[in-house]
Amino acid sequence: MAATTVWQPRDDGLAEIFTLLEQQISPSSAVDKSQIWKQLEHFSQFPDFNNYLVFILVRAEGKPIGIRQAAGLLLKNNLKRVWISMAQENQKYIKSELLPCLGAVDRHIRTTVGTIISEVVNIEGVSGWLELLPALVSCLDSNDLNHMDGAMDALSKICEDIPQVLDSEVPGLAERPINIFLPRLYQQFFQSPHASLRKLALGCVNQYVIIMPAALYNSMDKYLQGLFVLANDPVAEVRKLVCAAFVHLTEVLPSSIEPHLRNVMEYMLQVNKDPDEEVALEACEFWSAYCDAQLPTENLKEFLPRLIPVLLSNMAYADDDESLLDAEEDESQPDRDQDLKPRFHTSRLHGSEDFDDDDDDSFNVWNLRKCSAAAIDVLSNVFGDEILPALMPLIQAKLSASGDEAWKEREAAVLTLGAIAEGCFNGLYPLLSEATFLLPLLDDKFPLIRSISCWTLSRFGKYLIQEIGNPKGYEQFEKVLMGLLRRLLDSNKRVQEAACSAFATVEEDAAEELVPHLEVILQHLMCAFGKYQRRNLRIVYDAIGTLADSVREELNKPAYLEILMPPLVAKWQQLSNSDKDLFPLLECFTSISQALGVGFAPFAQPVFQRCMDIIQLQLLAKVDPASAGAQYDREFIVCSLDLLSGLAEGLGSGIESLISPSNLRDLLLKCCMDEASDVRQSAFALMGDLARVYPAYLQPRMVEFLEIASQQLSANLIRENLSVANNACWAIGELAVKVRQEVSPIVTNVASSLGLILQHGEAVNKSLVENSAITLGRLAWIRPDLVAPHMEHFMKPWCLALSMVRDDIEKEDAFRGLCAVVKVNPSGGVSSLVFICKAIASWHEIRSEDVNNEVSQVLNGYKQLLGNSWAECLSALEPPVKERLARYV
Repeated sequence: MAATTVWQPRDDGLAEIFTLLEQQISPSSAVDKSQIWKQLEHFSQFPDFNNYLVFILVRAEGKPIGIRQAAGLLLKNNLKRVWISMAQENQKYIKSELLPCLGAVDRHIRTTVGTIISEVVNIEGVSGWLELLPALVSCLDSNDLNHMDGAMDALSKICEDIPQVLDSEVPGLAERPINIFLPRLYQQFFQSPHASLRKLALGCVNQYVIIMPAALYNSMDKYLQGLFVLANDPVAEVRKLVCAAFVHLTEVLPSSIEPHLRNVMEYMLQVNKDPDEEVALEACEFWSAYCDAQLPTENLKEFLPRLIPVLLSNMAYADDDESLLDAEEDESQPDRDQDLKPRFHTSRLHGSEDFDDDDDDSFNVWNLRKCSAAAIDVLSNVFGDEILPALMPLIQAKLSASGDEAWKEREAAVLTLGAIAEGCFNGLYPLLSEATFLLPLLDDKFPLIRSISCWTLSRFGKYLIQEIGNPKGYEQFEKVLMGLLRRLLDSNKRVQEAACSAFATVEEDAAEELVPHLEVILQHLMCAFGKYQRRNLRIVYDAIGTLADSVREELNKPAYLEILMPPLVAKWQQLSNSDKDLFPLLECFTSISQALGVGFAPFAQPVFQRCMDIIQLQLLAKVDPASAGAQYDREFIVCSLDLLSGLAEGLGSGIESLISPSNLRDLLLKCCMDEASDVRQSAFALMGDLARVYPAYLQPRMVEFLEIASQQLSANLIRENLSVANNACWAIGELAVKVRQEVSPIVTNVASSLGLILQHGEAVNKSLVENSAITLGRLAWIRPDLVAPHMEHFMKPWCLALSMVRDDIEKEDAFRGLCAVVKVNPSGGVSSLVFICKAIASWHEIRSEDVNNEVSQVLNGYKQLLGNSWAECLSALEPPVKERLARYV
């Protein structure tokens, strides 16, 4: 039988690919990289192109390492796309070439091979490559450093990218791969004399803490023993991994460290002072994790006198902190593009605000200073005033440190006061009655002290506002307000940013207390608006929007509008329809239009027309950027739809004259069908707002609007679709109460989808559950005959959800529906009667007389229907529920 011929490259093909790779990695700007990519893309059409790449990586000895590595990385990226469709003999050839190279002499080659192996395992698991595990084991057991390092590197990448693959059954293997590797990692590699192997081994095992497979759980003692051995490793990266392991164990399985708690805490306290900042940072994460894990607080309390000074000393700026460089920037220096943080517009959402906000800080670097401040914050919330005796003498000593060289100490003390503002509220009370002690620091010569003082004062805002009723408290609030406004006009960009953000926080807390100061506030804000560079301008827009949200219609006075509107309108006219600086301005106008209500009418026409133009331009850019003269960016559409919603909410039926002659209806329908979830989310919010104020406008395409909205409720409700479903659900309910019987065609489908959402309430979120309960009630009120036959399936979760809704007009509508279906199908509610009673008892007071009567009729109807069993049903209810029901029955 003839031997299978092994694939061999052709010399000319090899030379050509080699030259291209050489040019690709060449630093020379004379080389046109896009042409090279085109050539490589062209070659990738040939079935054996990837064989050439693996050949260059593995066998081109004597050639430059950079070129061999480039071949390997290109191979890895290609395999992602083509592995599944590759001929089997080519797959086999690539695998057979990679394995012997695990022990390559050059580390760059070994690690590139490890990356490719991990990619193949990611695609087809370990069962598709039966030779891999024996090859890794044989390298690990070889005692040859290169082979052990290559195998450990590949293993660590598999553990990082696809840890579960080693914790699954593999045909032909007596045990799971993880059971083969873990003992080797503990016994051989945790104790290896080679730091690189210790690091890789510990990194591998750490990946499994989060998913905690049985193999790790059952060998926990060996893992912990290994951690204690490595705890004082001379290599910082290993110590960092030890700290990470203890933090993850504390989060995932706190019971595992409880027997060793004192030792672990003692160790973490020591390493929190590690000369290597990354190690100290990892150790610092432990204290917040400890508190979250609800481990015994008395153990931690004992450590506070030693822990607090460490955290405090780590809160001073490090000499290489990038903020120190930024802090010197004067307002006259224009912003560079890289200074502008990516911004995220949050699409309009109707209902309880329980969706996770994107953390604005994601753009900032997490470091030891911030982590230490977060730890102090958490400790202050757990222990409250008990931390003050250990903390206040240190804060006071740092605050009174004089001289320029001590400014970082003073700054850290102010940061600490801000961090403990919420947790130690009561104990700081006497000090706070002199909150003005921070005011002189607003004028400190060091910009970072001025900026942190703004933040700390804003953290005490709630306290100051509580005290506003007495003369001294009012005077303090005024001083702080004026101090922050003064800093808005600071010449330092960093201080401007801090003052403006702090002021926005105070606005939210103070709300109507700001009204007497509106004129001076607007003067300062618009003065800042005139002098800020682009980055800080965004924060001014936010502060203006927050002010409008806080004082609402109080803003609608000619004297205030004279100060506020002309500069905003001028900016609005200056920016083109495709300028991204429009986003924060559109958001700002949304808040202003909602606050002013009909007072916004004089500005409404140009704002409405501009939104329409922007949406049309973007819909064109989506299909034909050249003729639109702009690149498609859906955020323009989202912000414009939200501003139109703000107009609808503010102007009410006054929006009729704006939208009647327009083609908004057709544009909106397109946006409701957009593939991007945030566009759909804002589109359904606008549909609901229009349904409330001008339902007749939607009439000509009513059936389509309802149909598309109902489709969102049966979609795959993953995270981004939840907000879309939430708004679509709300919009259907708003439309239903206006157009009544016209919603009939969708009632059965929507009721069925809402029933499913309510049954799986724990998988969605509070807002969607509430809106589902209300919309289901509204549909049941309009067409009880269509909803009642299915009520048994969702009665219990529906009633539970209604119990959580606050008393308002929407809840009244929902109860009209609940009563209507019970009347149509009383027997369908018997099995859920306890829950119906609890839902009724959730009302503090039903203000509507007709709903009150309906509820009373339902309860009395069941009382008659059940006869002697009624008392039995009541006995299952808690006394407060019975007490409330007595009003109706």
